[in-house]
Amino acid sequence: MLALMHEDRGIMLESERAIFVNAEGKHMTITKRRAEAESVRAQETELVSARNPGMALDMDWVSRVHINRSAVERRAATLATRRTVKKEWQAAWLLRAITCIDLTTLAGDDTPGNVLRLCAKARQPVRQDLLAELGWTAEAPLHVGAVCVYHNLVPVAVEALQGSGIPVAAVSTGFPAGQIGMEQKLQEIAASVQAGASEIDIVISRAHVLTGNWQALYDEVKAFRAACGEAHMKTILATYELATLRNVGMASLVCMMAGADFIKTSTGKEPVNATLPVGVVMVRAIRDYYEQTGYQVGYKPAGGIRSAKSSLDWLILMKEELGQQWLNNHLFRIGASGLLSDIERQLSYFVTGRYAAAHHNPMV
Repeated sequence: MLALMHEDRGIMLESERAIFVNAEGKHMTITKRRAEAESVRAQETELVSARNPGMALDMDWVSRVHINRSAVERRAATLATRRTVKKEWQAAWLLRAITCIDLTTLAGDDTPGNVLRLCAKARQPVRQDLLAELGWTAEAPLHVGAVCVYHNLVPVAVEALQGSGIPVAAVSTGFPAGQIGMEQKLQEIAASVQAGASEIDIVISRAHVLTGNWQALYDEVKAFRAACGEAHMKTILATYELATLRNVGMASLVCMMAGADFIKTSTGKEPVNATLPVGVVMVRAIRDYYEQTGYQVGYKPAGGIRSAKSSLDWLILMKEELGQQWLNNHLFRIGASGLLSDIERQLSYFVTGRYAAAHHNPMV
């Protein structure tokens, strides 16, 4: 399990292999700290609270949500400028980002072959020669947070990832629009769970938010949670389609009250997907919910996150707004497909001083 440790100049990664630069700054050296690694694992396990059970819908709480749009936008604009992460600290952040990626393929031309290649990349997200230079060995394999596919390809992914510890997530409930009947939505969830998906990414009915029918939204998400059973549920708000930031904040709270394990920005199919202002609103709703109930809910930005720099911005948001406890794949995921290639490219530059050609780190 990776951990991030605050240093004067940034954030440094520490696990069985702590990466740092020697006094001359010419090489990286690797230190094995097995006893410390076990301690870190135990501490991180303790930091993650019990699964959010939900609560009764509290409309007094929901109606108190008010958003100062200009303040939110100013806060989002300063995130990338307040903290600079460079050199070995940047490499550490990028390795952490890899562990939080939900590696995703949700295209109309997906085939079993595509999914098999995606799963192979999920198992080995960074080229072996780069990991060797970083001092990473097979004793602590580096892999992504999950693989996310359509329901019909869940069995392919489950078989390909068997024994890896990488969960399979399935999009459900009429993804991406959610414009099917409730019975069909519940059947989709049950079918994906039966096929082996351990995480379900559901979409809410945006009409409930736009018409202010918060009870209907609560009942819907609560029913989805019941259908998921032991599978963790990520609730997609499709924030671009909710019209206002206040609606985003209110919907976030209602979904957490209904038992969401994660709240997620987007389907990736909207004209605008994950943005930092929306992120500020959603993570502050998560913080408010945690302070009031004691239950931690995860966060997943998805859609349009394609550069390593963007992944750093989202990690900074999580650290500054929610703290160290959320910097792990139990409570933070990034839904992406092309992001991994750029992270690998940046790690290649860190190791060799040159950017690798695209064919050296293909996505699939």
